[in-house]
Amino acid sequence: MKKFINGPENLEAEITRGMALAKPGLLRQLPGSNILVRQKLKKDKVSLVFGCGSGHEPAPGGYVGFGMLDAAVPGKIFSSPTPDMILKGIKEVQTEAGVLCIIVNYTGDVLNFRMAMEMAQMEGIAVESVIVADDVATQKNKSVGQRGLAGVLLVAKVAGAEAEMGTDLYGVKDVAQWAALGLRTVGVACRPCVIPSDGEPCFELGETEMEIGMGLHGEPGVMRCPMMNARDTARQMLDLILLDCNYENSEVVVLINGLGGTPIMELYVVNEFVHQYLAEQGIVVYDTMIGNFVTSMEMGGFSISLMRLDRHLKALYDAKAETPVIRR
Repeated sequence: MKKFINGPENLEAEITRGMALAKPGLLRQLPGSNILVRQKLKKDKVSLVFGCGSGHEPAPGGYVGFGMLDAAVPGKIFSSPTPDMILKGIKEVQTEAGVLCIIVNYTGDVLNFRMAMEMAQMEGIAVESVIVADDVATQKNKSVGQRGLAGVLLVAKVAGAEAEMGTDLYGVKDVAQWAALGLRTVGVACRPCVIPSDGEPCFELGETEMEIGMGLHGEPGVMRCPMMNARDTARQMLDLILLDCNYENSEVVVLINGLGGTPIMELYVVNEFVHQYLAEQGIVVYDTMIGNFVTSMEMGGFSISLMRLDRHLKALYDAKAETPVIRR
């Protein structure tokens, strides 16, 4: 294992401190925790809280700031944040308008957030949640249901913009749910990442193999096959998305997300075909986001997300935001 770290035992704390020091005008770290919160909290709006395992940087902390999250609660590498840490984040950013928790659909995340929300409600805090389950490669009859992938940041963008407008808690929740309803993602991997505490790859793939539908933590996908070129890979992925959701005659945001080990140039090659293929299907691309937004350390691969837009979601997507990663 070759990594530029000081050791796995303090890795999460060092990640958090490094991120907070990089953007002191936007972020502050809560003492005694790895929680990052917005520097200039607004006390008259709904606060947004999101958490996930470390190892997906820049998520979650990179999306804290004006127009997006108010608190980010990271867990250990590829592990859900604990209920007590989630509760601490909720309490730090609570307002009279309430708190909306954005949860990716993994068993640990859902259970831990629900436990933290119950404790917060017992303390009189108004808190609601939205579960993002955008992974089309997970069959709904499995116990966890569809996983949450990189599309969660698009939900956070529009929900954060709605909150900045002063909309009440249930209005912000409705917008987040509406965005999630028209959101689909599928990923592909060709190389595993190495979990620092294990020193071993989190899954195995042959030198000439790839797997479509693989999850952010190496969860099984829907098809393991010989490596394909960018065009054929993206076509397979888009076909899975379009089978699951009808985007015909719709405007969409396209998110092409690198998993950490794929050069940006390859993501642009993928994007060229994505635009061509969607145009052939009568789908209008309103905007495209390309980069490493929700990663899996050095995993080789990427994901494609589509989010359907209407007039209101388009305005929210375009609204001002200032976070370490997203700026409008």
